[in-house]
Amino acid sequence: MFVSVVGGSRCSRREAKLAEEVGAELARRGVTLVCGGLSGVMAAACKGARSAGGTTIGILPGSRREDANTYVDIPIVTTIGEARNVIVVCSGQAVIAICGEYGTLSEIAYALRHKIPVVGLNTWSLSKGGQLDSSIIIAQSAKDAVDKALAAIEGRGD
Repeated sequence: MFVSVVGGSRCSRREAKLAEEVGAELARRGVTLVCGGLSGVMAAACKGARSAGGTTIGILPGSRREDANTYVDIPIVTTIGEARNVIVVCSGQAVIAICGEYGTLSEIAYALRHKIPVVGLNTWSLSKGGQLDSSIIIAQSAKDAVDKALAAIEGRGD
């Protein structure tokens, strides 16, 4: 199983701790973590996954494998900048969005457009026509996020 973890390249200590917990929980369940491969939430999630013996894949925006954070096992160079966000989300069977800014919002949108379940931890909420859109599955903790992501994958038959 593959789960994409998305979030800001800058994050608070609290957000980094949450991302690290998500990464570790994914690894404990034998799930490969996919992310954008850089800093912030991405590095923290990879650190957590590696600390629990998991495998991490970083989909990099540039042309240098060396740009990946030190916890990425498999760096994938794309040379396509932020367009790599589509690859990040479509490589996962579910997406866990942790906090984040507009890049994270774009990844949420790409995932939903491609009918990939999105679980949110302290991230964006959506509305359409003034009505709350419940497309993002809200989680309360790292374990809850992983539980919900894996349940959503199983519900799709992936």
